[in-house]
Amino acid sequence: MDSAAATGTRKPQNRRGSYAVGQVRRERILNAALLEFAERGYRGTSMARIAERCEISETGLRHHFGTKDELLVEILRERDRIENERRESEGSPQGVAGLEDTVRIVDHNSRTTELTRLFTVLTGEAVTDGHPAAPWAVRRYRDLRRTTADSLRGGVASGELRPDIDADRIARQVIAVMDGLQLQWLLDPESIDMAADFRAYIDDLVDSLRTR
Repeated sequence: MDSAAATGTRKPQNRRGSYAVGQVRRERILNAALLEFAERGYRGTSMARIAERCEISETGLRHHFGTKDELLVEILRERDRIENERRESEGSPQGVAGLEDTVRIVDHNSRTTELTRLFTVLTGEAVTDGHPAAPWAVRRYRDLRRTTADSLRGGVASGELRPDIDADRIARQVIAVMDGLQLQWLLDPESIDMAADFRAYIDDLVDSLRTR
């Protein structure tokens, strides 16, 4: 007989193994929630549907995330974490290089459909009263406008871009074109080549902004 059984004691669980299993389940939940939010929006998604998609009980789901708000916030935090890591690794490109970076982002979005759909759905919903993604959406657009405008001002300072440009206005326009093309592409992907259209827009914009 096993000595642990004979003495009535039990072997301690492998904490590292339990943690790994918990992380795998957590990632599975987040992926399922991402798909549900992207397909049905925040208000149309329920914890019961997410649990069903994960093939776990709703009680098991709430062991990891107590509320739907917690799940949504965690997905947005993860998206921000990935984007911040990218910025840190690549630095903050200025001027024309900064505008070229927006082309790379749009190209990436065209290959990550579900995440792009989630962003579009939540951003649209965030304009309604009391939506939990509203603070995130406001902060995100403020950051985008600031970083894009700062990049343009960097191009002016280096002499690459004309000194008379309105960096803040152009930043708002770049973001508007990016989001507008993204929405059209999600609605009609067979007719819209989002990456190519945005590439053409940035090429024209760069040509108009360069120092002559």
